[in-house]
Amino acid sequence: MLDDIIREISEIEGHTGFYYRNLATGETASYHENDSFFAASVVKLPLFMSALLLESKGEISLKDRITITDAQKVPGCGAVKEMTGDVTVDLASLCRLMIVISDNTATNAVFRYIGKDRVRRCFNELGFEGTQMNRELYDFESEEKGINNFIVPGELGHALERLYMGEIISPEASKEIIDVMKRQQIEHKLRGRITDDVAIAHKTGEEDGTTHDVGIVYCRNPFVICFASNQVYVPEFEDFIRRTAEKIYNASK
Repeated sequence: MLDDIIREISEIEGHTGFYYRNLATGETASYHENDSFFAASVVKLPLFMSALLLESKGEISLKDRITITDAQKVPGCGAVKEMTGDVTVDLASLCRLMIVISDNTATNAVFRYIGKDRVRRCFNELGFEGTQMNRELYDFESEEKGINNFIVPGELGHALERLYMGEIISPEASKEIIDVMKRQQIEHKLRGRITDDVAIAHKTGEEDGTTHDVGIVYCRNPFVICFASNQVYVPEFEDFIRRTAEKIYNASK
């Protein structure tokens, strides 16, 4: 089965990556797992981890309140941009919004509040090297200068394994991150062919020509699975995500 999955992804036009690990048996499979991909919204997951890491060090609190001005609201997914006028929200709510509904304005507020240098330090401490958040979302001026955000599917896979084991920051922080990821509302990829009674803790990302989904699927033999893509035909790759996740889930029940 896994050989067939690797063969199929290798034949998809574009830049594609895949990482899989069965958390019960240790079985693994991967394809371009160490490549860098333009991040889209998946980079919000290590940013969330960074906020909890800094809280654990006493540098910030999730109760801290952040004001977002009208000028700081950006397009795309989210609820904050729909609120009238300047908005003041606590950091915990912003973190949940950026994971559960992939709120872009909330993400930028968290990134600004932590600061680029501390974000970089946190990513490194959490084990992310190629996975980087170097700018806010919708910062086209920085993008034109070649400053971008990146993910590495293998790095995210290893981080998800550590989350499952309760080893990201602390068992309590790991559980908090997983609980928020389980409330993800963008459900047409990993979740697409897996029934609602199966818990999936995951984070998606999508832009033009890009679609990702990375997560933990909880079943008899739980597994980590990460899909990354740039320069693909999105409907084709998302169909591959759905079929592959279903195939591996059926073999793991």
